[in-house]
Amino acid sequence: MTTQHQLQHLYWRAGFGPRPADVAAGLTPRKALRQLFQDSARFEPLDSAAMRVTETLALSPSPTPDLTMDPQAIALKSKAMTAEQRKLQNRQIREAFYAMNSGWLARMATSPAQLREKMTFFWHGHFACRVRRPDAALQLNNTLRQGALGKFGDLLLSVSQEPAMLQFLNNQQNRRQHPNENFAREVMELFTIGRGQYSEQDIKEAARAFTGWGYDAAGRFVFRARQHDDGSKTFLGQTGNFGGEDILRIILEQPRTAEFLTTKIYRFFVNDTPDPAHIQPLARAFFQSHYDIGDLLERLFSAPWFYDAANVGTRIKSPIELLTGMRRTLGLELENQQPLIVFQKALGQTLFQPPNVAGWPGGRSWIDSSSLVLRLQLPQVLLRNAEFSIALKEDENDLAPSVSKAERTFRQGVKARVQLAPISQLLAKTAPGSQAAQLSTLLLQIPIRPENLALIQQQAAAGPADSRLRTMVTSMLSLPEYQLM
Repeated sequence: MTTQHQLQHLYWRAGFGPRPADVAAGLTPRKALRQLFQDSARFEPLDSAAMRVTETLALSPSPTPDLTMDPQAIALKSKAMTAEQRKLQNRQIREAFYAMNSGWLARMATSPAQLREKMTFFWHGHFACRVRRPDAALQLNNTLRQGALGKFGDLLLSVSQEPAMLQFLNNQQNRRQHPNENFAREVMELFTIGRGQYSEQDIKEAARAFTGWGYDAAGRFVFRARQHDDGSKTFLGQTGNFGGEDILRIILEQPRTAEFLTTKIYRFFVNDTPDPAHIQPLARAFFQSHYDIGDLLERLFSAPWFYDAANVGTRIKSPIELLTGMRRTLGLELENQQPLIVFQKALGQTLFQPPNVAGWPGGRSWIDSSSLVLRLQLPQVLLRNAEFSIALKEDENDLAPSVSKAERTFRQGVKARVQLAPISQLLAKTAPGSQAAQLSTLLLQIPIRPENLALIQQQAAAGPADSRLRTMVTSMLSLPEYQLM
């Protein structure tokens, strides 16, 4: 494998793909990894005025704090709202989420902090959460971003005390007399130790420990002592007057937790098929480092097996990775961001809207007959400013789910700009007849099939000279091979 191919593999897995400038820089993979960590050292919150609901009516404080973020009662006094007020509120919430979505997508494509954004994206699926409050969703996202490369124990506690997560998993209703087990169950099954490592009784005892964990009308974590069960509890073989922090501490004391997390990170960054020979030493080091996420990633990306042929060009890009990768490599910009939201919905992955608490399944689930057709058509739409028509599926969690197919059908021409000059510069010293082959080494992570290469060369030669590069790039991105990274 060439150094360029190794670099591109690193940039795809530790970020959202390479830019021509990254390839031209001449860095070794080791130096590139060091640069990725340096560029991601600083935390910058995602925020803008457009991401906030400004209408007072929409998010005024509730007289009952426990209901502040209830998805059925997001606006206090909702029963007293007129149909027009409710419509206005829904529009503002939707626009705030759209701004958050497009803002984060742009940051993924352009930020030098590629590793922090990629790890935030991983945690976004790991700590999957879906709420109607834009402010709560944004606050959780920035908590993930801030702790993305730090100690997992700190991140776990912060996420567990986020109002969005407490509301999503019903812990706001977890009280001494009426314990709710949902939060405790998901913390163990999905977030930390994994199924089969605890009993139903452990769930009940953990739920008792989390009683009283909630939030106030201002979106701040609150511990309500009167609602907390302060009796003795036995959890994973330990007995004591445990609170929620104790439960998280005991979970982190289990080596199995490090193995569970390392396996999930390995599947996301390396290969969908876990290799115990690689995972076990990583998990031991992760546990011994007190769950240092940055240390784990450095070990993973520095391992010789990370660049094995079995791990290169073998993962299907998620819809977000596909869209962001094209934007990053081509410097692609859209005049209107709405099509990017439509593409996400049609392809099955919309930021801030996971399907459930387990997140997106990933892997081969990204590809079906309809999504593959759209994936292969996207380059033509984006690089040729073509008009497209998509009928989105009904979404029971949407703000307005019961709408007709006509209302769910999106028809629009996409106006986009791409920066092909950097790619042209990379190919400047390559003979015209060899440029398509050279371009394929930049855009594809697996070798292009000879028949596809010949077809692309013919298409480029048949068109005007000033559009040949665009023709080659568009055709290359439309190949099934581009779906892999």
